[in-house]
Amino acid sequence: MTAPADGRSPIEVLLVEDDPGDVLMTQEAFEEHKLRNRLTVVSDGAEALAYLRREGQYADAVAPDLILLDLNLPRRDGREVLEEIKQDEQLCRIPVVVLTTSQTDEDILRSYQLHANAYVTKPVDFERFISVVRQIDEFFVSVVKLPPRG
Repeated sequence: MTAPADGRSPIEVLLVEDDPGDVLMTQEAFEEHKLRNRLTVVSDGAEALAYLRREGQYADAVAPDLILLDLNLPRRDGREVLEEIKQDEQLCRIPVVVLTTSQTDEDILRSYQLHANAYVTKPVDFERFISVVRQIDEFFVSVVKLPPRG
């Protein structure tokens, strides 16, 4: 991939989300605001771990630079996925942003205890949701220095 004119290199983003509406809004946020980052979507926790470990159909998957993780997922709950990511020597360096509808103190506290890099509550309003995704992108592409891909 060629670096953009502004010097920012695109990053690989893994979205772990089971709600098709939220997936669509995130994809639209990337497209609408010309976010050059590559967005890959998996729809449950077991699929996320298979992707990250490059198992089965994901043997050739590109390691993500950033993970956007919903908590309420089928098969493997997002909290379990977060815990496994942060306990894995190969995966623990990947920043994980919890992007969920839950506003409970328990979920927020547990996510940070499991070493989430950020906890963001999904806005229900489309324009606000687009703004939040754009801010996450801007922060992790322009402000933060990400570790090299493993």
